[in-house]
Amino acid sequence: MTISTGGCLCGQVSYDLEQESVLSAIHCHCLDCQKSTGSGKATIVAIPEKNLEIRGALKYYSVVGTDGATIERGFCENCGSPIISAAIGPAEWEGIKFIKAGSLDDSSWISVETNIWKSTARHWDEVREELTTFEQNLQA
Repeated sequence: MTISTGGCLCGQVSYDLEQESVLSAIHCHCLDCQKSTGSGKATIVAIPEKNLEIRGALKYYSVVGTDGATIERGFCENCGSPIISAAIGPAEWEGIKFIKAGSLDDSSWISVETNIWKSTARHWDEVREELTTFEQNLQA
């Protein structure tokens, strides 16, 4: 088992995750991810909660997303670094956490497979069309 580590800018929050347990890596171009990251997208790594260990205090901000799910975003209460998010409501995402790829100490092993929310992507941070792409959320 390969363990990857990550955390916030100030070091108050850290985590370990099992690389082999990662379900997917996604570029999300939704407007909420743009606002919460201050960039054109959030690159997130989906992993079962049981394969993730977080140390330190996170503060959470929750919003109701376009599709009706509550999205919880966890960030360091000291430096503000975004670390984790979760979709509350959809059964298919129960027990899944989304780690912000930029918070990994070494993200060289990440391979992004999917774009979501192409419909709100900014022209200055264009969607990588060679990836599986959805106009809005993932569709089964």
